[in-house]
Amino acid sequence: MTPHPVIGLVGIEGAYGRWLRRFFRERMGLEVIGRDPAAADSLPEHALIERADVLIFSAPIRRTAELIRDYVRIAAGRERGKLWLDVTSIKTGPVAAMLESQAEVAGLHPMTAPPKAPTLKGRVMVVCEVRLERWRDWLQSALGAMEAECVRSSPERHDRVMALVQAMVHASHLLQAGVLRDYAAELGDLEALLPYRSTSFEMDSAVIARILSLNPAIYEDIQFGNPYVPEMLDKLGMHLAGLRALVRAGDDGARAVFRRDFLQANHAALGATALDEGNYNYERLGYLLADLTESNALGVHLPEDRPGSLRALLHIFERHGISLSSVHSSRTPEGEVHFRIGFAAGSEADALANAVRDIEQSGLGRVLPR
Repeated sequence: MTPHPVIGLVGIEGAYGRWLRRFFRERMGLEVIGRDPAAADSLPEHALIERADVLIFSAPIRRTAELIRDYVRIAAGRERGKLWLDVTSIKTGPVAAMLESQAEVAGLHPMTAPPKAPTLKGRVMVVCEVRLERWRDWLQSALGAMEAECVRSSPERHDRVMALVQAMVHASHLLQAGVLRDYAAELGDLEALLPYRSTSFEMDSAVIARILSLNPAIYEDIQFGNPYVPEMLDKLGMHLAGLRALVRAGDDGARAVFRRDFLQANHAALGATALDEGNYNYERLGYLLADLTESNALGVHLPEDRPGSLRALLHIFERHGISLSSVHSSRTPEGEVHFRIGFAAGSEADALANAVRDIEQSGLGRVLPR
């Protein structure tokens, strides 16, 4: 095993392929080569297999296992002593296909779309270590550099859990979207409903918007490519049918069954600790959403990531007598970190304008357009 392996990406021009290419080059200083139907200068499969010490498959879910088997056939044993990985949302099929090779094998599933950030800090990575020996330490160091919260799993358990964590969540929200579509002609589209929002509706509508805004093939494959999804959908439909029957009955007996089966039984089964933490997280998200709706706010990008830069920015507002109500950091669509600063009600427009001028003239930061 070389300490500075060449990374080969199958699907180098895809969303995760581009993120991985940037990560391995910029964060780990490694040479990255690849192949992709969208790239005119793609390496041939045999050349990629020959040159890459670590070969990573980042392809559409429904094609990954078949694609891996093509590479096993082309490699014909030349992959011995190397490391093969995949980064798909289904693990059983791709991992089984990689095990047909003579390479060391692990399956990876980052539980997020490719982030704008340079690492996966704050995100989960499921890791299926199925045949690792010489490459174990290197893979551990790469995962450490990614800064993800790693969860170890077998491929089968991964897919069973993903039927709940991914497929059930997506299915539930797509069903909600279908109901909203049915009522749109009568009550208006999502934009017309949001002024009436509760925190829960705002969160659900954000999930719906996320699903409908990203690559539809991914959501299709998560439903159709996981063999444990049909059973989950059966259970989801069964519980929905039970709730519908109780609400239609509408009497005191039905209400008692609802309290017992949908509230008390679920509370007991899901665990008090997880429910307490989830309820607290819900409250935190609610406060965050409330802050982000505040129109009296500015976004500021600090180009120099150095100790004291945020303190210097806040000192400008203090100097102009402006009281702050919130400070949040996030990323622009281009991936720049910026701070969203909310101001107390009644803040004077002239003072804010002077603060903006001082920020820009000092070179400390750049005020983002609203």
